[in-house]
Amino acid sequence: MAATRRVTITAGSVQRSATLNASTTADAIWQALPLEGRANRWGDEIYFSTAVSLALEPAHASEVVPAGALGYWPPGNAFCLFWGRTPASRGDEIRAASAVTVFGQVDDDPQAFGAVRSGAQVRIEQAEE
Repeated sequence: MAATRRVTITAGSVQRSATLNASTTADAIWQALPLEGRANRWGDEIYFSTAVSLALEPAHASEVVPAGALGYWPPGNAFCLFWGRTPASRGDEIRAASAVTVFGQVDDDPQAFGAVRSGAQVRIEQAEE
C-alpha cells in the first residue's frame, strides 16, 4: 500500500494540512509540488492556475464536492479548494463551475480559508513528516 501523501496549504495567514487520494491527478500534483499562485475567490472557493495540465479524471470527477475538497479544474489548469457555497451552488451544496477531479481533502476545518482574500499568496507543498 502506498504511503499517505500529505500536503501543507498556506493561503495568506491560513495554514492547513490535506491528504491526497489515490488518483492519477493526485500523483501528478504530488510530483509538481511545490505549487504557488495568487488566490482568486469565487464564493467560498479559492483557486489559481498551475503549470500542471491534465484531463478530467472520470473516476474522481464531480461538480458537487464536500467541504474541504481539493479539486483540479482542467479548463483553467487550476488548483481549487472548496469550503462552502459558490455562485453555482443550488441550496446548501458546494458546486464547482464545472466538473473537477477531486484529488484530496483538507484534514481539519476548511472554514478558516474564508479569511483568504483574492490576491493572497497560496503555496502547496509536501508536508514534513
